[in-house]
Amino acid sequence: MQVVRFTAGNDPKYAVLKDDSSSLVVLKGDPLYQQVEPSGQLVTVEDVRFLSPVIPRSKVVAVAKNYHAHAAEMGGEVPSQPMLFFKPNTSVIGPDDPIVLPAWSQEVHYEAELAVVIKTLCKDVKAENYRDVVFGYTVANDVSARDAQREDGQWARAKGFDTSCPLGPGIVVDPDFLEQDRQITTRVNGEVVQSGSTKDMVFGVPELIEYISAAFTLLPGDVILTGTPVGVGPIEAGDRVECSVEGIGTLANPVVRR
Repeated sequence: MQVVRFTAGNDPKYAVLKDDSSSLVVLKGDPLYQQVEPSGQLVTVEDVRFLSPVIPRSKVVAVAKNYHAHAAEMGGEVPSQPMLFFKPNTSVIGPDDPIVLPAWSQEVHYEAELAVVIKTLCKDVKAENYRDVVFGYTVANDVSARDAQREDGQWARAKGFDTSCPLGPGIVVDPDFLEQDRQITTRVNGEVVQSGSTKDMVFGVPELIEYISAAFTLLPGDVILTGTPVGVGPIEAGDRVECSVEGIGTLANPVVRR
């Protein structure tokens, strides 16, 4: 099952994408706060605009250098424990929303990632119980201003600026989603520029949830970005970036400078 959030010109609604991807079964409310219950309304995909499938009420917790080869390409070693940082919920955008390059940066990179959506308030979750707190999985692009990342000595501005956290297109709700490795791919203007697999993660999703929830209480709708594979690179105004995770779909965004 894949849950999406959309608008047809009115207030945002949630729906389940039908298997043929041509239409949506509209839900009665927010599935993070109530049961997934169809409203009886059916709409076609062509008649809606997809939104970010979740707007975190609290936070996006991201993991740095969680792939060996990516850590090496960034000129460092893999941390002995997960290396965490935050992205504010104001950084979140949805499918086809523009990534706006900040005026103060001339070196912005894409980073395709598997993202985890939390479904319940939780603290001190054991790795073996991670399924109890996960609503589902989506695609993220951890857009990063590399020059600011180097200059600032910390990453709040470089990775938290407006539009730096595209999410979508939907949330796959499947407790066994991680039972198989998932390919992660980025295309810029149709050309494959990044390719990796979740099997290459240093710390897996269960371990990350245990580590993160030991430090922070997680709330419904919080999102965890699990790190990016090797192959990050620049994006420029006029580009179109497509980040894909096998089994979920493709998150596409144009790049602009204003």
